Amino acid sequence: MDISLPIDQLRSSCRYAAFLTDPHVLQERLLLSWHCSFFSKKRYRNAFSQIKGSLSEHGFIKPRPMLKHSRREENLSEETISKVTQIGDSGWGISAQIEKLVFHKRYHEALDFFELLECEGDCQLDSSTYDALVTACIGLRSIRGVKRVHNHMVSSGLVLDQYLWNRVLSMHVKCRMMLDARTIFDNMPERNSVSWNTMVGGLVDLGDYLEAFRLFFMMWEENSAADPRIFATMIRASSGLEVISLGQQLHCCALKMGEGDNRFISCALIDMYSKCGSIEDAQFVFDNMPEKTTVGWNTIIAGYALHGYSEEALCMYYDMRDAGVKMDHFTFSIIIRVCTRLASLEHAKQAHAGLVRHGFGLDIVANTALVDFYIKWGRIEDARNVFEGMPQKNVISWNALIGGYGNHGQGIEAVKLFERMVREGMMPNHVTFLAVLSACRYSGLSDCGWEIFESMSRDYKVKPRAMHYACMIELLGREGLLDEAFALIRDAPFRPTINMWAALLTACRIHKNFELGKFAAVKLYGMEPEKLSNYMMLLNIYNSSGKHNEAAAVVQTLKRKGLRIKPACTWIEIKKQPHVFLSGDKSHVQTKEIYQKVDELMLEISKHGYVPERKTLLPDVDEQEQKLRHYHSEKLAISFGLISTSSSTSLQLVQSHRICDDCHTAIKLITMITKREIVVRDASRFHRFKNGTCSCGDYW
Repeated sequence: MDISLPIDQLRSSCRYAAFLTDPHVLQERLLLSWHCSFFSKKRYRNAFSQIKGSLSEHGFIKPRPMLKHSRREENLSEETISKVTQIGDSGWGISAQIEKLVFHKRYHEALDFFELLECEGDCQLDSSTYDALVTACIGLRSIRGVKRVHNHMVSSGLVLDQYLWNRVLSMHVKCRMMLDARTIFDNMPERNSVSWNTMVGGLVDLGDYLEAFRLFFMMWEENSAADPRIFATMIRASSGLEVISLGQQLHCCALKMGEGDNRFISCALIDMYSKCGSIEDAQFVFDNMPEKTTVGWNTIIAGYALHGYSEEALCMYYDMRDAGVKMDHFTFSIIIRVCTRLASLEHAKQAHAGLVRHGFGLDIVANTALVDFYIKWGRIEDARNVFEGMPQKNVISWNALIGGYGNHGQGIEAVKLFERMVREGMMPNHVTFLAVLSACRYSGLSDCGWEIFESMSRDYKVKPRAMHYACMIELLGREGLLDEAFALIRDAPFRPTINMWAALLTACRIHKNFELGKFAAVKLYGMEPEKLSNYMMLLNIYNSSGKHNEAAAVVQTLKRKGLRIKPACTWIEIKKQPHVFLSGDKSHVQTKEIYQKVDELMLEISKHGYVPERKTLLPDVDEQEQKLRHYHSEKLAISFGLISTSSSTSLQLVQSHRICDDCHTAIKLITMITKREIVVRDASRFHRFKNGTCSCGDYW
């Protein structure tokens, strides 16, 4: 009998009574829901291997990489040796000194004292000193320290009580020494709820969800009255496996045990249902929390953001604020990312102010999110100010700003920042190199790009990936070196990816090499047969090269597959309100004024040499939109922005498709005659238009 029930059935209180049964019956139901006997050794192994294989095929099992811990090689300081000499041979005095150092979080010095004690030999320590040393090892994540302390315990013949057994186990788990931890766990004379929680939690933290479930069922066999915390841990494991049925069964068990109101379980359930794709069930659990904590609010807001419900996430944030719940730096980090997706500058500014007001103005995670937001919406100066004000920066912070300069066409600034990053001792990773190489390709810094590309493996031991090759292909293509770009694809040490062929296709489009462009388009078509833009690009190449029969065949393929390109839309935020425009759109309340402004702009820029483009090679424009070129969504949004803001206000636009040649040319001339700065984020990249030029250098 399967104990899993849909969440809507759990909502009725009368259904809860169905679970008020004997614990042994509940255990039997849980075991039978897996369709095998988990505690028969032979069938247990077979069933579990089948589950593991099934989950592996779907890509569910993704163990986290093990951290590399540095060894401390420095010698003992003279000051430390002097202190030990002053204390003398009193073991009690040395133990007290170790415990005092640990209390003040001076873990290195505490382990230095312990090393001197090891040299003395035959020095006995009591349980409280070992407890302090365990704390020091955990604080430093010192594998060497763990081995020394544990070996000393064993060699000294110390008889460990339950508390110290659990501390030793925790020390190994926290330092990710899971093989040793499992040996200790199996050899423990007695295991309590803390032991199980520690071991199972360590496995879940490392992403070994199947082994965590194996231990959970072993624990359930020994004692079905499990601690509520282990249920929260196993719900996290269900989330990691993305198997909602497991989470539902654990939810049922928690209700049976009377732990439905437990805040840790509730938060874990919200997270699990969100990550497994059921935001409605996550909202149900949140609504039924008797006390909605900060973590609970953060989890449900993050759940909405995860599924793209940005407006709902923002509303939940304001509900949280109105409820008077204390916000933390995670709250603001989530909301800033939501604002990034919504392109809402005003809401992001309010979140920034709240971040400072609540005392998190120096938080590295939230400030990195702010840097990313300001970068993505054209506020490069604000991003730099936030970055420079951070007391500590991690590699993600550097990557965000380097990538931002690159996206806005400021390649030289990006390279300078990269060089400064290296000088200040921050080790670049593969994302850093992607950011700086992208900056070089956007700005056409060929020599600099090749030097950095070659230094990756030579100086930094970072193996170039396909995305780095794509940058170099585009860099060659930007200079018109199409044969060299094709040779780089052909000679790559791995199978060419979609991005590599797309980079070559962009270069062929710009330089009108239709034959090579057709070859690249066919490759893309084969790799992504359901992606509409590949068909459109191939269609445009055939039309431009006069191969109308081939073009007609592509059109027939589109009709047969039922593929139709979605109309391009552009949105702009004015006074905290988003306004969305389609090409030829007449639904806006100010349509008359908008169209009048468009006509005025087109007339004015025609005096400066503007001539409407008659054809396009871009993949995102169909025939109907070409006929409406005069009133493309970008032009309508810009006209509305011009009539709705002061003459000194820059405009921020988001375009769902790649901006077309005609609009790109027109916007450059509009910035020249209006003296306005216009930033457009399209499906390809950022375009920062100012004084008749664009940051992309007319290459996109």
